[in-house]
Amino acid sequence: MAKLTNDELIEAFKELTIIELSEFVKQFEETFEVTAAAVAVAGPAGGSGDAAAEEEKDSFDVILESAGEKKIAVIKEVRALTSLGLKEAKDLVDAAPKAVLEGAAKDAAEKAKAQLEEAGATVTLK
Repeated sequence: MAKLTNDELIEAFKELTIIELSEFVKQFEETFEVTAAAVAVAGPAGGSGDAAAEEEKDSFDVILESAGEKKIAVIKEVRALTSLGLKEAKDLVDAAPKAVLEGAAKDAAEKAKAQLEEAGATVTLK
């Protein structure tokens, strides 16, 4: 099999549905015994930390502080925003404060925050 370039991989991922991409991420995590969160935290290899600190922040973490009164509605929103199953979404909500999305674009993070707050959750962006 020929080695694919990064651009070819990105184009292939664009063709996948969210569910297919979620299944790929799970299989990737199992195959290489890593988690996507660990890869996101590690960041790109060889990057310059000083240059990133000077730029305006363009990625945000959506942190669920508490579920509030409507826990079931918050669990439904967490499932809609992520590819988590019911049990995983419930565990995430129960473990608050916890990151729902990590490294999201500003617009996506603000939209997710609004959806979770509408469901009754307390949310912060970092």
